[in-house]
Amino acid sequence: MEGVMQGMQAYGAGKAGGAFDPLTFFQQPQTILRLVCWLFSIVIFGCIANEGYVNRPDEIEEFCIFNRNQNACNYAVGMGTLAFLSCAAFLALDVYFPQISSVKDRKKAVLADIGVSAFWSFVWFVGFCFLANQWQVAKQEDNPLREGADAARAAITFAFFSIFTWAVQAFLGFQKYKLGADSALFSQEYVDPTADPNAAAPMGTDYTSYTADIDPAASTEPAFDGSAGYQGQEY
Repeated sequence: MEGVMQGMQAYGAGKAGGAFDPLTFFQQPQTILRLVCWLFSIVIFGCIANEGYVNRPDEIEEFCIFNRNQNACNYAVGMGTLAFLSCAAFLALDVYFPQISSVKDRKKAVLADIGVSAFWSFVWFVGFCFLANQWQVAKQEDNPLREGADAARAAITFAFFSIFTWAVQAFLGFQKYKLGADSALFSQEYVDPTADPNAAAPMGTDYTSYTADIDPAASTEPAFDGSAGYQGQEY
């Protein structure tokens, strides 16, 4: 029974099949932080996609605002889009996570969350350094009117913030992993007690083999025979 009760709370989630509570879900720190990461990716992507390309007054073709380095804009737009999709995917996984009955599958989901979050923290660290460097070396004559300057600074700022939001996300995932590791359930499969008629029985008890060992003949009492008549008792 103790193993089943631990399985119900494996990796910080209740037993499988529980009702989904949106209010409780959106109040969880991990969900709030994932929404923040999702919002930051939208800001970075939107700033570069809308105002990240400028041109000189005497030019028609537009170039990337970051020192006319197309790779800088492509990096920000591409990583912002992928981070947005990643956040959406893991939000869906967070919703489905309590429905996962297998402890091993929960472990895989938590490890994936840790790895992806750490990866995005590194990606945004590289992006912040790249964008900040290209913005610093950008030439004044390439953008004399300083068009899109606010958008460029916003992209750099939110890329910097994203380093820490994703890092904290990885830390929260690691805390959830430690919760599952401390419960010593890596080798056990959680089974919903409502689906297993023997789940309430003490662990290690096999009623099938117990009843099979009973000799029906040994437990059968002889039938009453009335032919002997009534025998009175002497006092």
